[in-house]
Amino acid sequence: MHILLIHQAFASIDEAGGTRHHELALRLAERGHRLTIIASPISYLTGKARGRTETLPPNLPAYAQQGVTILRCYTYSAWHRSFFHRLISFFSFMLSSFMSGMRVKQVEVVWGTSPPIFQGLTAWALARLKGAPFLFEVRDLWPAFAVGVGVLRHRPLIVAAQVLERFLYSHADLVLVNSPGFIAHVQAHGARQVTLLPNGSDPAMFDPDSSGNEFRRAHNLEGKFIALYAGAHGLSNDLNTVLDAAAILQARPEIALVLLGDGKEKPALMERAAHMGLQNVRFLPPLPKLEMGQALAAANACIAILKPIELYKTVYPNKVFDYMAAGRAVILAIDGVIREVVEGCQAGVFVPPGDAQRLAEAIAWLVDNPQAAQTMGRNGRKTVEERFSRDKLAEQLAGILDSLRRKPQ
Repeated sequence: MHILLIHQAFASIDEAGGTRHHELALRLAERGHRLTIIASPISYLTGKARGRTETLPPNLPAYAQQGVTILRCYTYSAWHRSFFHRLISFFSFMLSSFMSGMRVKQVEVVWGTSPPIFQGLTAWALARLKGAPFLFEVRDLWPAFAVGVGVLRHRPLIVAAQVLERFLYSHADLVLVNSPGFIAHVQAHGARQVTLLPNGSDPAMFDPDSSGNEFRRAHNLEGKFIALYAGAHGLSNDLNTVLDAAAILQARPEIALVLLGDGKEKPALMERAAHMGLQNVRFLPPLPKLEMGQALAAANACIAILKPIELYKTVYPNKVFDYMAAGRAVILAIDGVIREVVEGCQAGVFVPPGDAQRLAEAIAWLVDNPQAAQTMGRNGRKTVEERFSRDKLAEQLAGILDSLRRKPQ
């Protein structure tokens, strides 16, 4: 089967960022499927070019790996400057990806993914022009999340985005969600058929028995209890609460809070940490997914945190499953469906979102109870292996795609 995926924020496994789609694509290719992925050359995490300069068709280059072809098409690059610039970036990719997609032949399924939601319109149009089923994947509830966090405030834009959201849900042959918390929302907003393919992780990428000594030595962290946050440094991630917890923990010099990643808020966070005089916080650059194993192995516990917004109770963050796959206790400052997973398998400690005091107390408790932290890590690893491994999820996805291809249009 030839599958066309439109995904502006796509990251390959040799890059930093969410690599779910590349991991799944490679496994689908191993099962005999062929995938063409149209993506941006601009990193969604950092806003920087990936080092490959592409032009519009007919000169659009590609690289292929194990049956997966990735086409990078023009995208406006200044998207980190403001929300207006980000919209220009979204629309530029929407148009250029459509042009690129028109040149891809013999497509049997078109797969669109959101956010950004605008590329979903490209995927829908290509699916209809090619007479192929349209699979629309919802990775978070846009525009609802953007409104909730305050990024999207202009009423006309909100209404237009909601109209587009309903159009895509109602015109998709299948809506695919990565969290059970999304199902009620997409159904209420027009989705006719909904299937869950949860986020997960690849246990083979992580060694739970490794101590990560190489990473510790490289960053002068020997002998520290490392509470690691790995991921985007954006408005939603509430890392100021982590800095506030670090201030509370300064009396315990054996604890280091490590913030690994990048994003629009990182410079401001670094400036605030310096102003607060925090000696127990380290900011590290993002790592390619293939190198994340050593970073997570060096951690004693890992932090997953989002702002205390009601809608965030619906999410299944990828990083939580990576933390669990690495065999590390999760300090979870996110309520809702992911809390049910972590507490259900006793893989970590829940902290009320936005509560720096409780976050600090949870970190200190894990320092004082290392055996409990190790048990939580083992529980998380076992749960990923049994329920959320990439191999099992790829097998489910292959069945979903095959059923969609066979469905009368």
